[in-house]
Amino acid sequence: MKKHIPFILRILVSAILIQTLRFKFLAHPDSIYIFKKVGIEPIGRIGIGVLELISGILILIPKTVWIGASLAIGIIGGAIIMHLTVLGITVKHDGGLLFGTAVLTFILASIILFLYRRDIPYFEKNRN
Repeated sequence: MKKHIPFILRILVSAILIQTLRFKFLAHPDSIYIFKKVGIEPIGRIGIGVLELISGILILIPKTVWIGASLAIGIIGGAIIMHLTVLGITVKHDGGLLFGTAVLTFILASIILFLYRRDIPYFEKNRN
């Protein structure tokens, strides 16, 4: 069971990152609203979507899990900061769903990075 938990976490984070892409790439009105409010529409919406896609794929590849998790932490950390400073916890009456999903994804990606920390080249070379 211990072997399966990291894999399940990777699938979950990747699924969250990838399933949100349809909103960004298909220019859903809520996505446009969010990125306009932050001031980076449309380049930011598409660029962040591409980075989320890359992160979601890297998390699924065993040798690049730590890269994907690190990238996800950076992206989602930015989303959390935007919620706390510009957007608010609730966006367009969603009851905080987007913010909650961002926090969950950030926590899970952090756990993944911790679990795969030994794969990070710097730590691999300096391991005793």
